[in-house]
Amino acid sequence: VLMEKAADVPMPPASMSKLMTVYMAFERLKSGALNLDDKFLVSEKAWRMGGSKMFVMVNTRVSVADLLRGIIVQSGNDACIVIAEAISGSEEAFAEDMTRRAREIGLTDSTFRNATGWPDEGHAMSARDIAIVAGRIVREFPQYYPLFAEKYFSYNGIRQGNRNPLLYKGFGADGLKTGYTDQAGYGFLGTAERDGRRLVMVVAGADRGQVRNRAARDFIEWGFDAFDSTLLVRRGKPAATAQVQNGAVDQLPLVAAQDIRVATPRGDGARPELTVRYDGPLRAPIAKGEAVATLEIAVPGMEPSTLPLYAARDVPEAGLFQRIGNGFAGLFR
Repeated sequence: VLMEKAADVPMPPASMSKLMTVYMAFERLKSGALNLDDKFLVSEKAWRMGGSKMFVMVNTRVSVADLLRGIIVQSGNDACIVIAEAISGSEEAFAEDMTRRAREIGLTDSTFRNATGWPDEGHAMSARDIAIVAGRIVREFPQYYPLFAEKYFSYNGIRQGNRNPLLYKGFGADGLKTGYTDQAGYGFLGTAERDGRRLVMVVAGADRGQVRNRAARDFIEWGFDAFDSTLLVRRGKPAATAQVQNGAVDQLPLVAAQDIRVATPRGDGARPELTVRYDGPLRAPIAKGEAVATLEIAVPGMEPSTLPLYAARDVPEAGLFQRIGNGFAGLFR
């Protein structure tokens, strides 16, 4: 985290909470429970919903692909309700499912009362939770994430532009979601990527759209300009080794699931400290891909980060004679 203010305070998220609705749909697409060509019936409730709209028509059927664009590009409240009713039977049940899933993926300060972010007592997210959802969408759904970079979408003869104020600036921005209600003010969850480095930013509670847009641009530019990014560990390459007990080998390479980069303030010479932690020695058998250790990254002046490390290979139990040999070897160490 390069900068934060009141990051864990639950607040009305307005349409930024639509990202959780999208996340729920993306998970079902990935699992095969949904297909982009599936078509869902538009209820009267969805058709009558106010605020920003995709302009679906009651009693028609709309494809999942169009509904997702209606949510992501057009911020359609009506599209959110169609998705919610199709997945969980009602918007109320979907909101309960959203809250439950949010807890499972680490959103500790989020409670959902609807699928849209429409003002409702108790409907809240923290800025940190909003950023967590954004990071998960980028990492887990690369096949669907490009929808957020689409600048225009037409449905029912009505063409609408993406509300993301950074998409049109041409400096690497490719998502995610704006929001506005009287209670929440103007908010924006934005992200940009340059040279393989991605920043995610949340602005909330601005009193005018111009203030929000300027702050979003300034924060993104500051993040890229004020910090250097160093690649510490490449995905799939050994980051460390762990000792193994009663295994066919006594040393196990540990790998990360993604490239690990660290941001350090530019020009201050700060060097990250890396610490590998595990309950050791590890005991065989161990399956390849099993999370067996953590990597702690500490940069002076910043909160430490902890990431899982995984077994790079299977480690079966040692055979009888190998265990005897290991025992004798241990006597002479």
